[in-house]
Amino acid sequence: MPLFTPRTPRESRHETSALMMPEHANNLGHVFGGVILSMMDTAAAVAAFRHARNNCVTVSIDRVDFREPIHVGDLVVMKASVNYVGRTSMEVGVRVEAEELTTGRRRHTNSCYLTFVAVDRNGRPIEVPPLHAETPEEVRRYDAAKERRRLRLEERNAEQQRLDGEAAAEAPATPTP
Repeated sequence: MPLFTPRTPRESRHETSALMMPEHANNLGHVFGGVILSMMDTAAAVAAFRHARNNCVTVSIDRVDFREPIHVGDLVVMKASVNYVGRTSMEVGVRVEAEELTTGRRRHTNSCYLTFVAVDRNGRPIEVPPLHAETPEEVRRYDAAKERRRLRLEERNAEQQRLDGEAAAEAPATPTP
């Protein structure tokens, strides 16, 4: 089992921005949700890579609610950092803000949590360094992420049991001699 020096959320933090252009939007001038999701995934991947210092793959994206539209001409700012680390997985939080460049006004348009797993060259999960939350805010985020992880695992197990039950019900009956 590898020994790692714990890393802080600060070490994984990543901020990026992009100007939204007409090719990013629908006929109303609202940026497509898929464009924002792609940007979120990329920003979160950078934070995960920074923490693991290894290849990482997205394994889940929690619910994404678009609170208000992002418009052509807005500067979209993505802020990402690792909130929680398991043995091979990491939860990364991303906050999305839209800045009106003419006024400087920023609006929080949505947030999301993504789970990444660090992988080796063959795509197999590998261990990652532990996370050391230093500030009260980082501890709060860590605790909240730990609870979200517990709920995700519960949901996954319940879904697997449901699928197993359906498979057993659909299996052909074994003839008795």
